[in-house]
Amino acid sequence: MLLCETPSLSRRALMTAGGALFCWAHLPAFARAADGRDPRLVVMVLRGALDGLSAVAPTGDPDYAALHGDLALRLDGDHQALPLDSFFALNPAMPNFARLYAARHALAVHGCATNYRDRSHFDGQDVLESGMPAPGQVESGWLNRALVAMPKGERVAMRGLAVGATPPLVLRGGAPILGWAPSGLPAASDDLNARVLDLYKHRDSALATALRAGLDADLLATRQGMDGLKPGGDIALAMRKAAEGAARLINADDGPRVAALAFDGWDTHANEGGATGRLAQLLGGLDAAIAAFESELGPRWKDTAIVAITEFGRTAHINGTVGTDHGTGTVAFLAGGAVAGGRVIADWPGLKTANLFEGRDLKPTTDLRGVLKGVLADQFGLSQDVLARAVFPDTSAVKPMAGLIAA
Repeated sequence: MLLCETPSLSRRALMTAGGALFCWAHLPAFARAADGRDPRLVVMVLRGALDGLSAVAPTGDPDYAALHGDLALRLDGDHQALPLDSFFALNPAMPNFARLYAARHALAVHGCATNYRDRSHFDGQDVLESGMPAPGQVESGWLNRALVAMPKGERVAMRGLAVGATPPLVLRGGAPILGWAPSGLPAASDDLNARVLDLYKHRDSALATALRAGLDADLLATRQGMDGLKPGGDIALAMRKAAEGAARLINADDGPRVAALAFDGWDTHANEGGATGRLAQLLGGLDAAIAAFESELGPRWKDTAIVAITEFGRTAHINGTVGTDHGTGTVAFLAGGAVAGGRVIADWPGLKTANLFEGRDLKPTTDLRGVLKGVLADQFGLSQDVLARAVFPDTSAVKPMAGLIAA
């Protein structure tokens, strides 16, 4: 039996995360950029390793169909893939992304990966979210460090939004953030909140400050009409609800401008499905989440970029349980009104056995950190030096990918 690792948080990390959820309050108002743009950035972490060959299929590669077997997407028959260009086609579970792609507001970067190569979920996610060259080096994430490094004057007091019970590593760090999670629990009464707050004031001033800020965050959520956003058992519905709540918060005049969401379940060792099945359900949820941001953000969608990333890809060959094992190269998705889309960016390595990484995986030809650097540079004006020194340390050789954001 193949066992997959489930990352766990240390007590220290949990304490840090819990405090970070509420320490955003009482910051000065956000200032628009000098060019009048009011940019938003959403990072979706797809935990478990996405099968990029069944998400964006290289249908034009002569070795693809035989190599990927029953999981390969097809341009004919039932559940046809959605052509993106003459070489790549999209999983049919993502019609909204296909629509945005046709409107030049979405793109895919294929054959990409971080520098990590050892195929452990825990370490791969650490490298993906920390932005460090190796796992276990820091307890902060590259997106939080980007907030710290934002240019002063044009974009004052950037705040991040972490969606979930604890903030993803990518958004933990020194910059203050707001935390929100859909909850199925009944809300505490104002009287109970007041009594607990009074208790904390007398026993622990730090907890009192965190609780006060948390209550303020809850008020902001209520003002944005988010009381009805409850989790459900349906994957697509749960992802859409999380995205709706995040969108309403970053759409608020006094809300955060950067958000991070983490979606689990992408570890498809068995019964993966291709155009239908488990993977298609997950991709449908991602597609619904992107559509929810577009709908909820309204006019602010034009200044928004969404990035969906995963820790590594999966094997090119399917396994004996009609799934795929841990791999290397995969695909990243970008969408939003600010994205210069309508293309698949790929230095395609080919799928012949001699071209596979270690004889088993899609070979990575694009450094994912360069993609993320390019988005941060164009959305928020971060310099190459800051990106290589503070946001993604020791990556001066990895240049920001140009042209991802529309001019």
